[in-house]
Amino acid sequence: MTKKERHHLILKLIEENDIETQEELCERLKNMGIDVTQSTVSRDVTELRLSKVPTGTGTQKYSAICNDDGHLAGKYIRVMRDGFLSMDSAQNILVVRTVAGMAMAVAAALDAMHMREVVGSIAGDDTIMMAIRTTEETKIVMDRIREII
Repeated sequence: MTKKERHHLILKLIEENDIETQEELCERLKNMGIDVTQSTVSRDVTELRLSKVPTGTGTQKYSAICNDDGHLAGKYIRVMRDGFLSMDSAQNILVVRTVAGMAMAVAAALDAMHMREVVGSIAGDDTIMMAIRTTEETKIVMDRIREII
């Protein structure tokens, strides 16, 4: 397996599972028949610029918070912190208020988190509406956003 293929598989694994440690990621890869060492996985995590984000249940998980152009996670976090004002939910709809003109940038940062609970989002000038799969998952997403900001 090439490094590119392994990276693609790692991204798929962290998108579909809450993986908290490099050891857990290494074990999942080995269970799939991929022979890797923890040091290889450590380099992969660095090269993929994976970050740990809160799961909303008191643990953390790996997440790829970057876009195709390779912007760092820190850039998205700064955008969220600079633009975020408040949020509120109505069952499975999350409404995020931002500084005027910042909704699209904050929505892009939220989309880059690839939260599987989020079905989609729509941004205006100062408001983002996010459709979340369930009411319970809305609380999880809100907790993740609070942890970041």
